Amino acid sequence: MPVGVLLVTHEGIGRAHREVAERLLGRLPLALGVFELAWDAPLDAALVQASAVLRTVDAGAGVLILSDLYGSTPSRLAKDVSQLGTPARRVAGLSVPMLLRVFNHAECTLEELARIALSGGRNGVVAEDA
Repeated sequence: MPVGVLLVTHEGIGRAHREVAERLLGRLPLALGVFELAWDAPLDAALVQASAVLRTVDAGAGVLILSDLYGSTPSRLAKDVSQLGTPARRVAGLSVPMLLRVFNHAECTLEELARIALSGGRNGVVAEDA
């Protein structure tokens, strides 16, 4: 059973990351759900909606939840979603290198994918001229 991936982001960010991943990889090797939080969305309704998206990507091996900015409202929503019963791990600081690294290791467990996402984010930052 593969792990599912859920992006919980501010408006426009999750869809853009999905589009880049699909453009670069073609067919994505893991189920990917995107929940973008509207700036003025009530959080109680957003929790219900984000939970529904999480359930669509969960095949039984858990869900890796990637949010865009640690401590932001989407990050706090990701925390709330992760505590609803589905096995989940959260990583904040979503980037294209992070997402691609996860997809390139689709066979890994939830725990391994969380570590891989972290390393993808860290290793994806390179000072070219420093």
